[in-house]
Amino acid sequence: MNQEIENAIQDEYPDDFSHCYGCGRLNIKGHQFRTGWDGAQTITVYMPRPEHTAIPGYVYGGLIASLIDCHGTGSASLALHRKNGNEPGDGAEPPRFVTASLEVKFVKPTPQDVPLKAFGKVEEIHPKKFKIHTEVYAGEICCAKGEVVAALMPDTFGK
Repeated sequence: MNQEIENAIQDEYPDDFSHCYGCGRLNIKGHQFRTGWDGAQTITVYMPRPEHTAIPGYVYGGLIASLIDCHGTGSASLALHRKNGNEPGDGAEPPRFVTASLEVKFVKPTPQDVPLKAFGKVEEIHPKKFKIHTEVYAGEICCAKGEVVAALMPDTFGK
């Protein structure tokens, strides 16, 4: 179950681009990650489900990688949307990003029954590419760190 993030960027994506297993709001079997601003950083909050178990009591690493991946592309979208003078909820369609690279470092085992919070810092590295540095916490424990290079999705993508 995904905790509510006010003004999540994924809520603004057009229906054609809202089916991602990680962050697609229209994918009822997916995670439906939602990413928003928390001051100058980005945040995604997610409660792992029982089926996300690696070994009893701990979260499967693939879920963590998916969280970092979608948090990264959502954060890039937030950053460019803001740079373009917009915010989620203002009616302007945000840019969409795809993952150019994903790096995940598992720091500590991730406990199962704790909401996960991904916090991101956005770095623009090119007019069409952003690097997102993410840390994933379970309570006060930093469980994983990641880096996503997100590339602006071309208009012809998926057509």
